[in-house]
Amino acid sequence: MARKFLVDTNVLVYSYDSTDRIKQHSSTALLSLLVQTGQGVLSTQVLSEFFWTVTRKLRPSFPSDTARERVINLTLAWEVLAVSPAVIAEAARGVHEYQLSFWDAQIWAAARLNAIPYVFSEDFNSGSTLQGVHFINPFVSDFRIEKWLQSPHRRRSQ
Repeated sequence: MARKFLVDTNVLVYSYDSTDRIKQHSSTALLSLLVQTGQGVLSTQVLSEFFWTVTRKLRPSFPSDTARERVINLTLAWEVLAVSPAVIAEAARGVHEYQLSFWDAQIWAAARLNAIPYVFSEDFNSGSTLQGVHFINPFVSDFRIEKWLQSPHRRRSQ
């Protein structure tokens, strides 16, 4: 079985942000490979934050109908995890026990409760691990996508 990676909002948004061409290129390449290999996962929180960010904060911003179309396309191409009551409760524990922001804690909780061992985000300490969830910043200079992704058609070495 192929590894799974939960993608945080910032990675999605950078793929549309022409103000930082390096991050735009990096995120576009990563997202493309995640879709091709079926290893990428989003959450309903990420989709919500994506819509809000591209219609309010991104410059130039998307019209709401364009953002809606992008969200629909994402739901068709990606596995999407619901933010359930259990995820919210686990996120609250993450805030209390690990001093995470509530929104970051929801990303962590969604990954942890759905057995997704990796999160691509620039919002956590890259290389850190919290209760089995590893945080990877795909924008650091030494990031190599090949290290993380594997073809779902190849077996892992025993």
